[in-house]
Order: sequence, then C-alpha cells, then structure tokens
Amino acid sequence: MSNDRNEPSASASRAAQDVRVVLGRLRRRVRSVSDADDLTFSQASVLARLSKDGPAATSALASGEGVRHQSMAATVAALDRLGLVERRPDPTDGRRRLVALTDDGRARAEGDRQARQEWLAGALQEQCSEAERRTVIEAMAVLERLIQP
Repeated sequence: MSNDRNEPSASASRAAQDVRVVLGRLRRRVRSVSDADDLTFSQASVLARLSKDGPAATSALASGEGVRHQSMAATVAALDRLGLVERRPDPTDGRRRLVALTDDGRARAEGDRQARQEWLAGALQEQCSEAERRTVIEAMAVLERLIQP
C-alpha cells in the first residue's frame, strides 16, 4: 500500500497494467474460438448474461454490465435485429418489458460458451502445471473481489 492515499504504489500500477493488457489479449483470443466474431464484445456479454441469469430489464442489464442505459438499449436493439433476443412483458409489472433470449439466441450463447470453455480448459491443461492452474484460480478470486461492490 502506498504512503500517499491518492497515489498507487509502483506494484499496484504494474499489476493494473499487466491485468488490463493480459485480460484484453485473453478476451480477444477466447472470442476468436467462438462464433461471436460477428457480435461486439458488449453483445456477446449480454447474450452470456441472459443465458446465465434469465430475462432482465434493459436497466438491469445496463447496471450489470456497467454501462449507460442508452448504450444498453442500442446493444439490445442490435441483438433484437439479429433475432437473438426479444422483448416480453414483465409478468410482475405490466409497464415494464424484459429482454429474453430467443431459441436462436439461447443456442448461440450456449454454443459460444461451450467453445470458449473447451478452448480455455484445454489450453490451461496443456500449457500449465497443476500448481500454475491453482495460482490462476487464486488470482481470479482476488480479481473477483476487486469488482464486487
């Protein structure tokens, strides 16, 4: 921890740079093994979120993805044009509409998820020792803690 609360330590700055660069490269590599090439990162992320969590209001998707409502509305509109999502009435509040995966959207999200999972698990198995894989698991727990509110 730095003595000056406003200035990160050298190690914090280095870690931030390394994490950002490596995660960006990993994201691009993982995306290259799925069919998501015709989708933006935001669109693929929304499909994955809807697949995991189920239907959601656009405002909830925006909050979950950390983007403005207007940006999420554009992302949802693009996915709707592709036939991957549809808007449905909220069964608990008739004034709201929920974004839900279509059958094509569900198949796309699952196929993409499976392809990415298989590639990454295979790469970790082939290129990393058991100790290195445990280190990755521990590092992910630390990074997960950083993003929790």
